[in-house]
Amino acid sequence: MTQPCAGQIPVVVLAGFLGSGKTTLLNHLLHRSGGTRIGAVVNDFGSIEIDAMAVAGQLGDSTVSLGNGCLCCAVDVSELDAYLERLARPSARIDVIVIEASGLAEPQELVKMVLASENPHVVYGGLVEVVDAVEFDATRQRHPEVDRHLGIADLVVVNKTDRVPEEERERVLALVRGLTDRAAVVPASYGRVDVELLLDRKPVGERTGQLSFDDLHDHEEKEEKEEEGGGHHDHLHSAYESLSFSSEVPMAPRPFMALLDSRPAGLYRIKGYVDFGAADPRNKYAVHAVGRFLRFYPEPWAPGEPRLTQLVLIGSGVDVPGLEKELEASRAYAPHADADEHSMWGVLRYVQEPEPAE
Repeated sequence: MTQPCAGQIPVVVLAGFLGSGKTTLLNHLLHRSGGTRIGAVVNDFGSIEIDAMAVAGQLGDSTVSLGNGCLCCAVDVSELDAYLERLARPSARIDVIVIEASGLAEPQELVKMVLASENPHVVYGGLVEVVDAVEFDATRQRHPEVDRHLGIADLVVVNKTDRVPEEERERVLALVRGLTDRAAVVPASYGRVDVELLLDRKPVGERTGQLSFDDLHDHEEKEEKEEEGGGHHDHLHSAYESLSFSSEVPMAPRPFMALLDSRPAGLYRIKGYVDFGAADPRNKYAVHAVGRFLRFYPEPWAPGEPRLTQLVLIGSGVDVPGLEKELEASRAYAPHADADEHSMWGVLRYVQEPEPAE
C-alpha cells in the first residue's frame, strides 16, 4: 500500500466472508485511530442495516450506508464516486475512507470500481481481506473462490485466532500465506490489528505496492478459464438468501432459543438485536452467529430508544418462509409471556464473557 499523492485520500476495501469480523475490525480502527478521521461506506446484505447501525455511533455523519444488496452489483462507478465525494469533500476532513463490503460481495469488482474512480481527491489504498480462522476450511470447501480473493489482497487479517489451538492457528496461517500473492498476513483476535497497517499505510511483508488493472486482468483470465459465461450470477451472494425480520413485539426467550439451537446448517449468519421484553427490561441483546458459533452481548437500552427486535439471517438452501413463520411464532404476544426468572437461561448460556484487558 503506497502513500497517496498530496491531497488524495486513500480508499481501503475491507472484505471477507460472512461473519469473519469486518465490522469488529472497523470498530477497532475507529477506537484506535489516534486522531485519524475515518470515513466509511458500509454495505449490508439485507434490508435492515445492522452493520451500519454498529458503526454509525462511532462515525456520526462520516458514514455512507448501502443496504439490501451487494455493492459490486447495486451501483456503478459513477454512483460509487458520488458516495466517495460525500466523504472526500474538504469540509469532512477525512483522512482515510474504508469501504466495508458485505460478506457476500465480490472484492475484485469493488477494487476495479475504486481504481476506475474519476474522483481526483481519492486513491486506491489496498484490499484488506478478513479470514475467520475457525471457519476457514469450511468456507473454502463451500466457496473455492475465496482462494482467488486472497490472491488479490494486500493485507490478510486471520481473525479469531484466540478460538483455535496453537497448532491449528499456525496451520491456518501457513495455508493462508500459501494462497496469497505477496500479501502481508497477520493474526488477530477481536479484529485487533496494528492500526498503522491501514491508517498510516506502513509497508508490511513483501508486498508494498497497490493492485493495478494489470493485476486484476491476470486474475480475470484465470477465472475465465474456470467458468462459463459472465455477469454476477457466480458471485458468493448468488447462492444465498437473506431474511430481514423486525418486530415491535418482544421475543419470548424459550421459543426463540429453541429456534436458534435447532437452526438448519444452511443458516450460516445471524446478526442483529433482540428485545426480550419483560424477561430483561433493562437490556437489548446483540446477537452474532457464524455457522454453529453463537454469542449474545447485552447492551442497556438508551433513553427513548425504540424497543425493537431487528435481525438479518443469511443462508443457503434455507426455507425462508418457514424460518420467518418460526420467528413470528417466537414472539411473546402476552405482555409477560416467558418472563419468569429461569426464562433467560438459554440466552445467558451464550453471553460473551468480558474481553481481556489490553
